Amino acid sequence: MTTALPHLTGNYAPVTDELTVVDLPVTGQIPPELTGWYLRNGPNPHAAASRHWFAGDGMVHGVRIENGRAVSYRNRWVRTTTFTDGARGYDEAGNRDFSAGVANTHVVRHAGRTLALVESSYPYELTCELDTVGSYDFDGKLRTAMTAHPKTCPVTGELHFFGYEVVREPFLTYHRADADGNLLISRPIDVPAATMHHDFNLTAEHVVFMDLPVLFDRETAASGGGMPFRWSDDHQARLGVLRRDDPFGEVRWFSIDPCYVFHPLNAHDEPGKIVLFVMRYPELWRTDSHVFEKATLWRWTIDLAAGTVAEEQVDDRAAEFPRVDDRLIGLDARFGHVAVAVDSGALLRGGDSGALLRYDLHTGSSTTHEFGPGRTPGEAVFAPADENPGGNGYLMTYVYDAESDRSELVILDATDLTAAPVATIQLPRRVPFGFHGSWLAD
Repeated sequence: MTTALPHLTGNYAPVTDELTVVDLPVTGQIPPELTGWYLRNGPNPHAAASRHWFAGDGMVHGVRIENGRAVSYRNRWVRTTTFTDGARGYDEAGNRDFSAGVANTHVVRHAGRTLALVESSYPYELTCELDTVGSYDFDGKLRTAMTAHPKTCPVTGELHFFGYEVVREPFLTYHRADADGNLLISRPIDVPAATMHHDFNLTAEHVVFMDLPVLFDRETAASGGGMPFRWSDDHQARLGVLRRDDPFGEVRWFSIDPCYVFHPLNAHDEPGKIVLFVMRYPELWRTDSHVFEKATLWRWTIDLAAGTVAEEQVDDRAAEFPRVDDRLIGLDARFGHVAVAVDSGALLRGGDSGALLRYDLHTGSSTTHEFGPGRTPGEAVFAPADENPGGNGYLMTYVYDAESDRSELVILDATDLTAAPVATIQLPRRVPFGFHGSWLAD
């Protein structure tokens, strides 16, 4: 008898259809200042099978909120060419087809466009109703894949992102688009090998790349098993610093201890220094890409004059999916939020109980919201309550309840995380564990 892969069982298993359900039941009171869409992306293989959790077709799950009402829930697959035509990322000559991908990792908005993202291909544009418009390449100017973690500067409105390659150089390219969505800068970043660049760091003055020792592995890729990347003891972990005011200038590299980071929490500048908060794994995928070590919160302080990096562990609790108020990306955000992993066998796996943590990055303290036995949250997105960045607001997350095999959209007061939820929206079905999303206010 064949044993099902862990990423295809329980609440990792895909749902098999698309729904639109209106007038959702609500416990509590949805804050009246919240009007918009809560969207979250994740893998949902339409063939009900995939080689790895990261490889399933993208499905966006959305809840529409208006004037204190949960107006509707809908879930839609992203109709990439891989989904509709079985397209692959390379042709027989080895040329990339960047429209072929699964668009399963994140969903963001920039310059009026809602984009579903995965790091191996172009983004796909979606309508407000989550229908697929098509792949988006910035009017033909984007010639690489696009990270699933672009960052919008809250001051300039610019979109900073990168694309990485595993077959040929340049292995890494940095891009910048203006607030209107015009791609203005594309420049190669010199890295010595095809490392897996999942995310990066942005401050008001710098872009910081993470060249870490997880490398493309041709043997694993040829076998078709899992993710085609493996840990390397021979690759020096390092951080690359580029000044934003000199985007074609020198990238300064700073060595750090071996580790891997999928997701930074945030970064900011201090006089002569850059401070980064990251979810750090001691290593990743040495032999098996289905197994994850424990990620914990660390602070890295880059001393630009001394050429060194001070590395300090902030917390020893296993957690992932860090987020701040998006209006403070690249600035000195006081508060950050993470989802507690109750089982370190995956990025986030259901277990006895799940929780959200709110870190006070200035004092080192934290508060916790426990969801109770068998209840597992995903990434928590910050939804502002007013125009004051870092002030009042709400955390929104899908929570899976193992006993009922259903999911809810839970809204918490970010300033009082220990309190009961402000509102709980009952969803018509479970939402499989997934990755990242956004609150897109009207």
